[in-house]
Amino acid sequence: MQQEKQSSASIKKLSQQIDNVTIRFSGDSGDGMQLAGSQFTLATGYLGNDLMTFPDFPAEIRAPQNTVPGVSSFQIHFGNTKIFTPGDLVDVLVAMNPAALKANINFLKQNGILIANSDEFNERNLIKVGYQSNPLHDENLKQKYRIIEVPISTLTKNALKDTGLSAREIERCKNFFTLGITYWLFQRDPQPTINWLKKAFANKPHLADANIKALMAGHAYAETVEAFETRYEVKKAIFPPGIYRNINGNTALALGIVSAAILSKLKVLYAGYPITPASDILHELVKFKHCNVYTFQAEDEIAAIGAAIGASYGGSIGITGSSGPGISLKTEAVNLAVMAELPVVIINVQRSGPSTGMPTKTEQADLLQAMFGRNGESPVPILAPATPADNFQLIFDAIKIAVKYMTPVFFLSDGYLANGSEPWKLPNIEDLEFNVPKPILNEKIENYKIYGRDPETLARKWVVPGNPYHMHRIGGLEKNENGNISYDPDNHDKMVRLRSEKIQRVVQDIPDLEVFGSNEGNLLVVSWGSTFGAVRESVERLYREGYSIGHVHLRYINPFPKNLEKILKSFKKIIVPEINLGQLVFLLRAKYLVPAEPYNQVRGRPFTTSELIEAFKKHL
Repeated sequence: MQQEKQSSASIKKLSQQIDNVTIRFSGDSGDGMQLAGSQFTLATGYLGNDLMTFPDFPAEIRAPQNTVPGVSSFQIHFGNTKIFTPGDLVDVLVAMNPAALKANINFLKQNGILIANSDEFNERNLIKVGYQSNPLHDENLKQKYRIIEVPISTLTKNALKDTGLSAREIERCKNFFTLGITYWLFQRDPQPTINWLKKAFANKPHLADANIKALMAGHAYAETVEAFETRYEVKKAIFPPGIYRNINGNTALALGIVSAAILSKLKVLYAGYPITPASDILHELVKFKHCNVYTFQAEDEIAAIGAAIGASYGGSIGITGSSGPGISLKTEAVNLAVMAELPVVIINVQRSGPSTGMPTKTEQADLLQAMFGRNGESPVPILAPATPADNFQLIFDAIKIAVKYMTPVFFLSDGYLANGSEPWKLPNIEDLEFNVPKPILNEKIENYKIYGRDPETLARKWVVPGNPYHMHRIGGLEKNENGNISYDPDNHDKMVRLRSEKIQRVVQDIPDLEVFGSNEGNLLVVSWGSTFGAVRESVERLYREGYSIGHVHLRYINPFPKNLEKILKSFKKIIVPEINLGQLVFLLRAKYLVPAEPYNQVRGRPFTTSELIEAFKKHL
């Protein structure tokens, strides 16, 4: 590391170059930590670092103040090289009260920086979380970490005492004072945040001015006090040329839906019911009615998928979204869409279960629900994005598959992917194609049969009701090719097999898997969903150290890519890390008869690279 001396006021300051750093902002759910983290992310994106974020917040709308269950945090990992995860242990922890310290101190690295709002470490707040004395004065803690006590509340009050704001309004600005400190510490430009504040509070300029004043006061404080003796510089990352924006998973997913609507020239109806962590999809899509995207907040989950099925029956693209509990309610209607062979996309932003579980914590335990959670033989394609930005391309692909094969499609995101963010290179519109059959309105088809099949895809034709040439019936009862209700056993066997084979033919639209690392050898790691980043970083480190290890990541889970079996049988051992108790590994064992081993955690949090490296080494 290079160091050079700088002077700031009368205090000599050091500047140190580092490759990457992880920061966690933590405090009460009302302390504005999510906003502080998102603004730090914005400034970091403008500076050109690669990054990955992990927002973590309580399930309660307003959890009890100064309690551990009420702690909200935002973690960001940024650097000058490719960033795969939001980081394991953190280099800097911001703790706005004792509860935030207690909830997060174990995530702070040895010799890491702890910035604590000393104003909140009073006797009442300490007793609330079980501290017998002030931990900031604990000698053991001081030996492990670099503790910087800052009276953030008092300093914010002093900075804004002449603004005319109420005491409550001033208190709410302390997150921007804290942000100013971290901007100085890591040489972030405050201007993007200043611009954001002016826009966000355009109708209340006095609040914009107050927050800007607090931001710059925090910046000046860090510059002038002796406690902050070193500031850190992280150089720009090298990205492929293009236009980038920072994006979270739910926003990327919404933009993918909008792109599908524009390029298909079809109307899209997104029908949903509010549920964490899927609600933001509806919030985003409501802005795009001018792009032929229509939204409907239904009275319940069943009504939402009913509306989506109705839209698809009428010649539009029907989409519904929820999380695990809501998907359970939609199950019967999903089976109707399977039987009627209608293009409906069902988005499941997974969270910790079962039942209500932990609503704001992540999990990937709904794979078997998507695979088997319906009565009868009712297979559907299943897709799962790997990163927040990957939601864009993969939901676009899911919609194409639904229309091309006339089938419901499950799309499995999760809370970590939905709320996490990363830089996203805007795609070229020329690279996005939607060349699939369109609904048939008034055309006449010779020898038309409602369940007649396309020879390549086995999809039936998408005839819109009201076409005078092709009056027909579809529904939940079994039918023959002409759409007449049939209880004939041979016909039922035939139709069940056709619907199953149709889903298997989706493999024609699935790209072959690419193996990262060793193409054959001792250990293959197979992952899906949000485990991608931690797994890829872990495998990359071990591969660089000379281990015989490879990694494949599944974005298409039903059907599996056609070259998966060959890859699996090229390695002596297979390990499958999942944030569940072994669902993908169950499917791999059943289909390919391979001795795949599970590695499972269900803690409501993503994997860390350190725990994965340890697990992989045991198999190596």
